[in-house]
Order: sequence, then structure tokens, then C-alpha cells
Amino acid sequence: MFGFNEEQFAWFGLTVGVSAFMLYMLFIIGQLAWESKAGKFGTFVIFLGLAFGMLGFVAKGIIQWVIDA
Repeated sequence: MFGFNEEQFAWFGLTVGVSAFMLYMLFIIGQLAWESKAGKFGTFVIFLGLAFGMLGFVAKGIIQWVIDA
């Protein structure tokens, strides 16, 4: 498809696509904190609770980069 093989297409989707989706999710979490007038601690708790799962994806990428290097 468009000169890409399956491996390149999967890599693009998993890195660029999921990363863009994660940034959009952070924007949504920030909007949620802003509209709820959560304050500093409340915003921290919202980001900790809702964005903590993203840490695993980032850690996976870093671990793969360290192992491959």
C-alpha cells in the first residue's frame, strides 16, 4: 500500500499513530481537569490516574531502544 510493506505500516501505526493518540488523550485529560476546576492537586490526581497507563507504552519503547542499541 503506497510503497510500504506490512512491517513499515505496522511500525508507523504503533509509533506515530499511538503516540499522536496519546497526546490527544493528554489534551482531553487536561481539558477535563480545567473544566472541573480541579486545582493543582486534583489535576495531579487526574493525570496520575488517567495517564498512568501511557507510561507502560513509553517504557516499552525505551526498553526496546536500550536492548537494540
